[in-house]
Amino acid sequence: MQYSISQVAKMAGVSARTLRHYDDIGLLTPAAVSSNGYRWYGRHQLRRLQRILLLRELDVPLPQINAILAGDADEASALRRHLALITAERERLDRIAATIIRTVDDLERNDRLADEDFFRGLDEKRANLAATLQERFGSAAGASVEAATSRTARWTRNDYDQAAADGQELYARLSHARHMGIVPISPAALDLIAEHYTAVRAVWPVDAAAYYALADLIENDPAQRDAVAAGDSDLPPWIAAAIRAYATHHLHHVP
Repeated sequence: MQYSISQVAKMAGVSARTLRHYDDIGLLTPAAVSSNGYRWYGRHQLRRLQRILLLRELDVPLPQINAILAGDADEASALRRHLALITAERERLDRIAATIIRTVDDLERNDRLADEDFFRGLDEKRANLAATLQERFGSAAGASVEAATSRTARWTRNDYDQAAADGQELYARLSHARHMGIVPISPAALDLIAEHYTAVRAVWPVDAAAYYALADLIENDPAQRDAVAAGDSDLPPWIAAAIRAYATHHLHHVP
């Protein structure tokens, strides 16, 4: 049985304009086009549309969807992969929800770490980071932490909390990209890493070489690795590879 474009649009909950666009870019070609230009869709096209819409729900860009579907000869295997992606997305949202719940509980109990203890602990973390950088990359790298400290000297506890929340949100999107099978050197990954680079630069005047070296810390320094891996244990090597690619291709660092 074949369906008109308006029937398919109604069944799928999309507009006919969207279906025409999918046809124009080669993502969803109708089974037939009549002499009067009407598009007709069969069961095969409906299944393909279902997979397209599943991937769109996961915020996969249309060119990436086309590439994914082009490599899917076995529909059952493809759907199993989509199920794995959806399951990973559900787990990501569960982690975000758990973080929100912990934050709400913390605020309602009003028993957060005292601000003086918070900043004392922050100073200790900075000292440890400076020592690690100096040991791995020389005195200039360790001194860069002092420059970062001056940039955040007037930050309040709320400023640090907001920066931490922004960082976790970015790591969640990076983790989502990794779960989607986006490779670290792809344009989509490097767009996200550009946000990471900007965030790092906001508190640490890192140059191309230092940013490249940050990848080694994320992979091998326990404190930095654990911070990145808090929500995704496989994220550190992925983000490290993306950082090296960004520093090389966008910041023109020569390793």
